[in-house]
Amino acid sequence: MPFVRISLLKGKSPDYLRALSDSIHRAMVETFNVPPNDRFQIIHQHEPGELIFDRHYLTGPRSDDFTLIAITAGKPRSTETRQAFFKRAVDLLEQSPGLRPEDVMIVVTTTSPDEWSFGDGEAQMTVPGWERRAFQSLETSR
Repeated sequence: MPFVRISLLKGKSPDYLRALSDSIHRAMVETFNVPPNDRFQIIHQHEPGELIFDRHYLTGPRSDDFTLIAITAGKPRSTETRQAFFKRAVDLLEQSPGLRPEDVMIVVTTTSPDEWSFGDGEAQMTVPGWERRAFQSLETSR
């Protein structure tokens, strides 16, 4: 149930945004133990001056294609899992939509189950058996 916020400068086509979204989701499914139908994403396109980043901090140089991917996850992943995800994500993003690895920054934040409500004003992940119900709802949505 990761929630993904993708921030980039304004001006990309709908096809580019779809490829960006699809590549991140594919990397999460392949390496981050995320079910295929578990997809919650927001893409923020910013005006120049609204996305501020250092073009050389720890890597670079970064271009105007810089993309920040902030993932809020409901359960922790091991260091090895996160590293595999980071690598797979930049590989897929380089393939489609054509992002350079230097232009991809990913931040993963982990929360606890009582910090999520998927609707109805309830913290569904605090109710015993929620995982079974979640997988059943994923199966019926296919």
